[in-house]
Amino acid sequence: MKPLRSSPILVIVLAQLLGTSLWFSPNSAAASLLREWGLTAAELGPLTSATQFGFIAGTLLLATTGLADRFPASRIFALSCAAGALGNALFALTATGLATGMAWRFLVGLALAGIYPLGMKMIISWTQRNTGATLGLLVAMLTLGSALPHGVRAAGIGWPWESVVLTSSLLALLAGVVVYLLGEGPHLPPARRRAIPWGSALRVFLNPKFRSSAFGYFGHMWELYAFWTLLPFLVAGCLRVATGAGQPALTSALTFGIMGVMGATGAILAGAASERLGSPRVAALALFTSGLMCLLFPFVPDSLWVLQLGLLVIWGLSVVSDSAQFSATSAKVCPAHLVGGALALQNSLGFLLSTVSINLVMASYENLQASVAWLLLPGPILGLLCFRRLLRSEAWTRATADR
Repeated sequence: MKPLRSSPILVIVLAQLLGTSLWFSPNSAAASLLREWGLTAAELGPLTSATQFGFIAGTLLLATTGLADRFPASRIFALSCAAGALGNALFALTATGLATGMAWRFLVGLALAGIYPLGMKMIISWTQRNTGATLGLLVAMLTLGSALPHGVRAAGIGWPWESVVLTSSLLALLAGVVVYLLGEGPHLPPARRRAIPWGSALRVFLNPKFRSSAFGYFGHMWELYAFWTLLPFLVAGCLRVATGAGQPALTSALTFGIMGVMGATGAILAGAASERLGSPRVAALALFTSGLMCLLFPFVPDSLWVLQLGLLVIWGLSVVSDSAQFSATSAKVCPAHLVGGALALQNSLGFLLSTVSINLVMASYENLQASVAWLLLPGPILGLLCFRRLLRSEAWTRATADR
């Protein structure tokens, strides 16, 4: 245990990488599932949304009951990794169609509620300063973890899709073990089983600064997961124009690169920039950039597929960069003893929005093709409008401090 505690942040972010590989494991097998289960692209949306609905239910449970702040985060994280690994394995081994697949993916989403928000709480518990930078690392690992099945699919050419999905289960189990051994950090109040009244996290929305940050995050969430779900289809479209044929392995590799590598890079760079510019400004800049990609992408004709891929790279770099900065901002304006529940509640409502946008874009993709990106644009626009109040107060605080 001592070696783990010598680098706790590294342990947590790597565990986040492995644990969140559960999230998009079916999407890496999209082509196989469409073929074997006779699904359409529109039906893949509900399968992805089942995970989101499970996550929403889990985070609401954690937030409204106070469980996220009543029990040690490391224990909840480890138990959630084990439950998620089991649900993911049962999806690979027993699911035979959309109905059973959605049931097991709901269980995976329920478990992920104890991985992502509790991972943020653990980062905060081990960090006294530079929360935006360290949360940026965590979100980078979430991004790589979510994209990892695409990378496994690309590397394991010829693997059946079940093997790709089961790999994610093994990685999640490893994550749970190392976090359980790590334990709790020293910079948050210890878990109090009876001291947190039920529903306390709901009261944080009475704080206008928290509300402003949360609504900015909601705009970001309208875009993020719908873009990630849509990305393999957009990449495949570019490659069909470029080569005249489907390229499953190359599609998986490019999706991993844009979603995982570029997304993680963007999250880390945003975290570093937050030390100088502050988390609110960095979050706003990233949300503006990804919104601009939503606007521009449909204007590029299919014949300019290289330019389309270039815009997707910028989009992948910026679309998740604001996530950690919104969370760091929310944590900063939230009472320390309610951080776990408040972030879980913010995540829950954000993911509820994401289920709407995922189903909307996947149901519309076959008819709209690239123009489906415009359906994501309201998220960045409304998010930035809601976030203005906090940005102004942040600017006033900085100007006063400079005097």
